[in-house]
Amino acid sequence: MAKRTKRLTSQVYDSEAVRINKFLSEAGVCSRREADRHIEEGKVKIDGVVAQMGSKVTKDNVVTFCDKPVKKEEKLVLIAFHKPEGIVCTTDHSEPDNIIDYIGYNMRIYPIGRLDKDSEGLILLTNDGNIVNKILRAENNHEKEYIVTVNKDISLEFLKKMASGVPILDTVTKPCKVNQIDKYTFNIILTQGLNRQIRRMCETLGYRVTNLRRVRIMNIQLGRLKTGDYRNVTEREIDDLNQHLQKEKSARK
Repeated sequence: MAKRTKRLTSQVYDSEAVRINKFLSEAGVCSRREADRHIEEGKVKIDGVVAQMGSKVTKDNVVTFCDKPVKKEEKLVLIAFHKPEGIVCTTDHSEPDNIIDYIGYNMRIYPIGRLDKDSEGLILLTNDGNIVNKILRAENNHEKEYIVTVNKDISLEFLKKMASGVPILDTVTKPCKVNQIDKYTFNIILTQGLNRQIRRMCETLGYRVTNLRRVRIMNIQLGRLKTGDYRNVTEREIDDLNQHLQKEKSARK
């Protein structure tokens, strides 16, 4: 698949020092949280010396992970993947059903967020840690859309309660958009991502999810992408995503 210039959210550091976990994230090695764990385990070195939590690096430092040099990719990888049921959104290769081995991409990439093992649908993967941080920032209220099938007739009361908020995990879910599709199926658009949120919401209201498919993340659609396939996010999608993220950045100032 074609690579494209990294121009969405990447930064050029030159002589500016950045934290080692951020460097590893933006180099596509792993997430910042995973980087912290690798640093604690002594797997990361800076100029041959074991890195410490909070260590900083510049472009002049030589960083290694598991004794292999780490270089920032100059090309952006951002792919849309139709995750099948049973695949786990982790970079941990000890998990036999991990998403990275399943895709078999020829560069280091990692998923942006997660999608439950029992669910299918759209998930994005990238080598750019900046994209991950911006898309996952909770206060940005990014929309994610799902098609959900449950085990019994959908009632009007169920739809109203799902839309207004359901008590789960010691909180109440944010109001969301819910529309019935047929007798057992509905569409829901969330702006938060609690653990197994939709399944827990349905269970609280006496329903059981039999199929859950994510069909959209922000402006990026699953479309006709077949289960188990992936594609490059298009230039148009990247432009729209970039504009959206820039507006959010301006709004926070």
